[in-house]
Amino acid sequence: MQKDIIGSVVSGKIDRSLGSAHPDYPDMVYPVNYGYVDNVIAGDGEEQDVYVLGTDMPLASFTGKVIAVYRRTNDCEDKWIVSLDGKDYSDGEILEAIRFQEQFFQGELIRQPVSDETIRQPDSPERVKR
Repeated sequence: MQKDIIGSVVSGKIDRSLGSAHPDYPDMVYPVNYGYVDNVIAGDGEEQDVYVLGTDMPLASFTGKVIAVYRRTNDCEDKWIVSLDGKDYSDGEILEAIRFQEQFFQGELIRQPVSDETIRQPDSPERVKR
């Protein structure tokens, strides 16, 4: 996991826009824009996935600041959390926004600076480090 990515500005494409259904699970509707960072390859060999916060409109592309990383501990992927509007969303706001998909995985939310404090993910027994 690249902790040094937090604070960086990244750009990319949205392939699952806010309000769209997951291609394999049509009952799962995206409450946030979800996409990938151009020219960055993640642990799964695909482009780096991102959750994009800061708009209530569906997007086709984005540029924003990485404010956190959700590290899946039972999968090979990290998900970057990108803020479009410059807001530094709280841990609770981030976890609630990504819960629709991350509820099926174990993971931890990584923020900068990293501390030893541990909190619980909303409605889940999973632990989240910050």
